[in-house]
Amino acid sequence: MMLQQALKVSGRSALPLIKCIEKWADSISETCSQRDVRKVKTLEEMPGPSALGFIWDLFAKRGLSRLHELHMEGRKQYGPIWKASFGPILTVHVADPELIAEVLRQEGKYPIRSDLSSWKDYRQLRGHGVGLLTAEGAEWQGVRSLLGKHMLKPKAVEAYDGTLNAVVTDLIAKLRLRKQQNPNGVITDIAEEFYRFGLEGISSVLFESRIGCLEPVIPVETERFIQSINTMFVMTLLTMAMPTWLHRLFPKPWGIFCQCWDYMFQFAKGHIDQRLKEETDKMARGEEVEGRYLTYFLSQAGMPMKSVYSNVTELLLAGVDTISSTLSWSLYELSRHPDIQTSLRTEILRVLEDHRLPTAADVAAMPLLKAVVKEIHRLYPAIPGNARVIADRNIIVGGYIIPKNTLITLCNYATSRDPVQFSEPDAFQPQRWLNHDRKHHPYACLPFGVGKRSCIGSRIAKLEIYLALCQILIHFHVKPGPNTGVVSPMTRTLLVPEREINLQFIEH
Repeated sequence: MMLQQALKVSGRSALPLIKCIEKWADSISETCSQRDVRKVKTLEEMPGPSALGFIWDLFAKRGLSRLHELHMEGRKQYGPIWKASFGPILTVHVADPELIAEVLRQEGKYPIRSDLSSWKDYRQLRGHGVGLLTAEGAEWQGVRSLLGKHMLKPKAVEAYDGTLNAVVTDLIAKLRLRKQQNPNGVITDIAEEFYRFGLEGISSVLFESRIGCLEPVIPVETERFIQSINTMFVMTLLTMAMPTWLHRLFPKPWGIFCQCWDYMFQFAKGHIDQRLKEETDKMARGEEVEGRYLTYFLSQAGMPMKSVYSNVTELLLAGVDTISSTLSWSLYELSRHPDIQTSLRTEILRVLEDHRLPTAADVAAMPLLKAVVKEIHRLYPAIPGNARVIADRNIIVGGYIIPKNTLITLCNYATSRDPVQFSEPDAFQPQRWLNHDRKHHPYACLPFGVGKRSCIGSRIAKLEIYLALCQILIHFHVKPGPNTGVVSPMTRTLLVPEREINLQFIEH
């Protein structure tokens, strides 16, 4: 009513009244803001275990391998948001999709995925450059934008299907060789085989050359590189939990950690230098050079070689565990659900018709294949707890003010197995992704993250997984190996099988 009367007054005489209304509205807004601030709780008020209690749960009761289960127990005991101290690091855990969305909406221009302090300390010690996983700020944004042109655009990724299919074909030959070595056709520790396959695949994309992971006898330097990656990930949690000064008192973990990185950088640098030398020699002979691999794109973009070495080294490990884990769990679950395996093979054969090699375009016509992989990523996310560090300001999440530079763990494993979001959350049910009537929160299952810090290699990794599953199911029926039983996941920085997955491969 006041506003209607004010509008009837001449423009000149209405000015004081309008200003009065604006002042009154500002006053109300300020009062509400003050009331909201009073409602916000501090980090000290956030629930969570004592430092000693968390260390007891972590090491004495569960161990680092059960970190993903502690996330679920933490949500049950403390609610959707709680804090815990891990050595010198205080972490806020968020295990609710809406609260995860709150965190990601406040990321800012240059979000930090996690504070990989020991990784950064090593690079500073050795004078190496930083890569996509360790860079920050504008430097990170520049690398991300450059790589995104070749790793995130669907058309750019589709160009790699021929390269990846060649690697998958070698995988099929290696699986045949392995099954022939066992009279029952059983291949033990399938995750190890898929790990080598994943590394060979990403190497072919990075270097457009092969490193021998699928050869009958793996080259010594390649085997050492694989072991260095495995040991480095184990040492990452341990070195991050130790204050820097403690490295001098207990030098062995830090020493092993550095030795692993030393060899990984050496391995990557050797392959990069060799590949670029081949290109230089071609140009010197007047031959045309048309690189289709990522190292070529990086070097041609004018990136300093110090940065090229760091980025390629980090990219080598970024997608390998994801591919190995996803393929291992996929065949593990399909072997235990033969009806779904049969339906999936029928879909693949229907689309491919004459058993030709699948392409990225073929995969687009396979909804069940995509649903199977989505369900595996829900049950067994490669990263059980993604992380964020908001470096430039405090944020408010779930009614708590979280100071800047606080490590925030987004508990993907806990949210993706939340019965509120997914019916029968521990069951393998790919059809849930085909039934569009059942809705879950879009942030309940984020195996590759979301936003600016999402996994840049996700499209290439998924394409490699799709192409591998197609060829494997065309050639083999997969059954559980003798005495396999139930295999549970464990945390080793990433989520992996706690023991060997043994599978029987039967030729179609």
